[in-house]
Amino acid sequence: MPLSSSSMASVHLLVLIHGMWGHPGHLSELKRIISEAYSSSSDGPQLEVLMAETNRENSTYDGIDWGGERVAQEVIEKVDEIEKDGKTVLKFSVTGYSLGGLIARYVIGILRQKGFFNKIAPVNFNTIATPHIGLPRYPSFISTFTSSLGAKLLSRTGEQFYLVDKWSATGRPLIEVMADPDEDRIFQQALRQFEQIRIYANAIHDMTVPYVTSAIEIEDPFALCSWHSSSSHAEANHVIAGMVSHPQTHAATSTTCPSVALSAEYCTPFIPPNARRQLISHWEVLYSLLPVIIPVTVSLAVVHFSLAARSSRARIRLLEEDESRGQKLINILADLEDEVEHAVVDLIIDNPADSQPTSSSSFQITEGKSSPQPVQNEAIILNEVDMVEEGATTPDTSSTVRTPSASSALITDKKRKQHPREQPILSPLQHKIAGWLNQLPLRKELAYFPDVRNAHALIVCRDVKRFEAHRRGEGIIRHWAASFIL
Repeated sequence: MPLSSSSMASVHLLVLIHGMWGHPGHLSELKRIISEAYSSSSDGPQLEVLMAETNRENSTYDGIDWGGERVAQEVIEKVDEIEKDGKTVLKFSVTGYSLGGLIARYVIGILRQKGFFNKIAPVNFNTIATPHIGLPRYPSFISTFTSSLGAKLLSRTGEQFYLVDKWSATGRPLIEVMADPDEDRIFQQALRQFEQIRIYANAIHDMTVPYVTSAIEIEDPFALCSWHSSSSHAEANHVIAGMVSHPQTHAATSTTCPSVALSAEYCTPFIPPNARRQLISHWEVLYSLLPVIIPVTVSLAVVHFSLAARSSRARIRLLEEDESRGQKLINILADLEDEVEHAVVDLIIDNPADSQPTSSSSFQITEGKSSPQPVQNEAIILNEVDMVEEGATTPDTSSTVRTPSASSALITDKKRKQHPREQPILSPLQHKIAGWLNQLPLRKELAYFPDVRNAHALIVCRDVKRFEAHRRGEGIIRHWAASFIL
C-alpha cells in the first residue's frame, strides 16, 4: 500500500547503536525486521532507521562519552538531511545494544541539552543486554582477573565499565552521573521524557553482560533457585513465558541452575556424553599443548588490547585538545558541577546549622516525605508471570521503589554466603545506581537461551551470515519490533 503524502511529510527517526568492538552490521537484523513491520503502514509517520556509523570497532575504546558525542552529531546531521528532503522529524526513538545502550543514554542527554526534544517527541527508549550498573565481579578467579585487566586494557571505556573513572568535576564515575535522579542531572531527566522505556536482558548464559546489570537488579534469582522443568516454559521466540522457582529441596526433580558467567565451572567445555569417546584423543592432544597455547594466546590478547588502548588514548588526547571542546557535554556538565559545588560551599558557610545531614545515607528515603515513584517498574516475563522465591511475597511494584537499604544489604550478604559462586559481588555504588534507575518507569523483558554457551550475541542475531545459531534470537527482535510505538 503506498504511503500518503501526509505520512511521507512526517518522520519517526529510530537510531540503532551497536556495542563494544562492533559495527552497524551487528544490528542489521533489527533494521530488517522493524523495517518490514512498519514499511507498509499508512498510519502515522514514516519510519527512518539510522545505523550509527561513527563509533565503530576500535573507536569504541574511547569511552561512553566520546562515543555519545559522535553518535549525537550523526543524529543531528541525519535530521538536517531529512529536513532538506522536505520532510519533518516529529518523533525520535533509540535502541542500544550492549555498550550501545550506555551510549544511547549519553546521547539523549546531549540532545536534551541542545533542546532537541523541544520540537521532536521522544517515544521509545530500548536497551538490549546493556551493563546499566557497570560490569559486576563474581567470586571466581577468572572474573577477578578480567575485571582487574579490563579497566586497564579497554582504555576509557574499560574504566567506565568498572566504575573506576573520575568523569565528573567532583570525581564521580560517568555511569553514576548518568543514573543520578537529581533534577539538575540531564541524563535521567532525558529518559523520563520518553513515552516508553523498555530493556531486554538475558536471564541466563550471558557471559559478557550478566543478568543483574542488564536487568538492573541487585541479585540474580535464576542463580539462587533451581527451576522446575514442568513449570517452566519458553515460547519459540525465546522470551520467557513462565518461570516459577522451587526450593532446592526439590533438586531431584529440578533442572540444574546454570553456572555463573566467567566462573571456572562455566568455562568447562560442553561435550555431549555420546561424543566423549570420539573426542577423547583430540582432547588429549589439546591438553598436551595447553602449556604452549595458553601463554601464547594470553600474550597475544594482552598485546592486541594494549595497542588498541594506546591508540584510543592518543585519539582522546586529540579530542580533548580540539578547539571546539567547550561545546562538548562533558565540559558543559563540568562547569555546571563546579557552579553547584561552589553554591553548596557558600550555603554551608552562610548557614552551617542548616547544612548538617539528616541521614547517614544520601540515598535513604525519609519516611513521610514524597519521593519519585515509578509508573511501572517490573520484570515483564511475557504477560507478567511471577517469579516467587521461597517464603517471599510479591511486592506491589507499581507503588514501591526498590532502594538499597541496610536490611536488603544484610539479606544480600546472607544469600551470597549461601550461594557464593552464583551471586555477583556488587559494590555499594552499584546498589545505589540500581536503586536510582529502578525509580524509572521501566519495563523489563527477559530472554531465555538455556542450551548455549554465551547468549550475548544471540539476543540480537548479531552475525547470522557466519553463525546460523544466531537466528534463534529472531523472536526477541520481533518482540521488540511488536512493542515499538510508531
